[in-house]
Amino acid sequence: MTTAHATRVTLKTNLADSPVAAAMKDGRVASDIVRLDFCGPKTAHDGFKPMIRDNAFDAGELAIVTYLQAKAYGKPFVILPAPMVGRFQHHCVGFNKELGHLDPKDIEGKKVGVRTYAQTTGLWVRGILQHEYGVDPNKVEWYTVDESHLAEYRDPPNCHMLPKGSSIPEMMLNGELAAAILGNDMPKDPRVQTLVPEPIAAAKTWYQREGVVPINHVFAVHQDVTRKHPEAVREIYRMIAESRALAPAAALETLPPLGLEANRKGLEMAIEWSYEQKIIPRRFTVDELFDDVTGALG
Repeated sequence: MTTAHATRVTLKTNLADSPVAAAMKDGRVASDIVRLDFCGPKTAHDGFKPMIRDNAFDAGELAIVTYLQAKAYGKPFVILPAPMVGRFQHHCVGFNKELGHLDPKDIEGKKVGVRTYAQTTGLWVRGILQHEYGVDPNKVEWYTVDESHLAEYRDPPNCHMLPKGSSIPEMMLNGELAAAILGNDMPKDPRVQTLVPEPIAAAKTWYQREGVVPINHVFAVHQDVTRKHPEAVREIYRMIAESRALAPAAALETLPPLGLEANRKGLEMAIEWSYEQKIIPRRFTVDELFDDVTGALG
């Protein structure tokens, strides 16, 4: 899996281009102990399935929900307390306002699209709709175009796979779907309105109360790496911290902090909401997500 030349360990790594990772990827932040071979696909989430199913990567970013499911099904990975992607999610669900107004509760009994049921953006949006706006996710018919990253997982019975080639944005715009959770893929179309009213203000209020920026991706390593090369894992954490410090301030505004305790509440929320939404079969404690090496970082 890993290769070592002298004392330097090389790890096949899935890490997308981003302001936060830029200094690691362009060599400004490097290490004599570990070399990260950035061999993943251009879009990080395209590497999640091969990482979990095929051990295609030794290290890299992984969606927090994918990791929770991997943990549930005994996959040999462990996370560092190092979020790589995060954002507020209130703006990530929309509808076509020309087809009639929708309040959040109105989606109960209706068809709503999301790329996969276990997608991390979907987790956060459904949790916000449930806990902030009283929506029962079990009363919504969810329509998806892709399967979970975990082969063992089965979507709940109120989920339906759309025919291959279906476009959730198009189906939302033409009314086949009442609404859609799309995140960055939301159509730039004047007909699209966010389901959450005034989402930017709502996210700000939520943050003032909860103190949590929702985690999308964390950095994960194969457990063999922490067992055989703990010094390499500590180096990766140092590199992430230094790379973040070199990122533009704007890139850190919606990024969760480094450190286990700093992320404990956000991780607890991700675990609880994943369990509520039938994405994982049991609740984990936050400390179960780490091992002796990664739990001691930060």
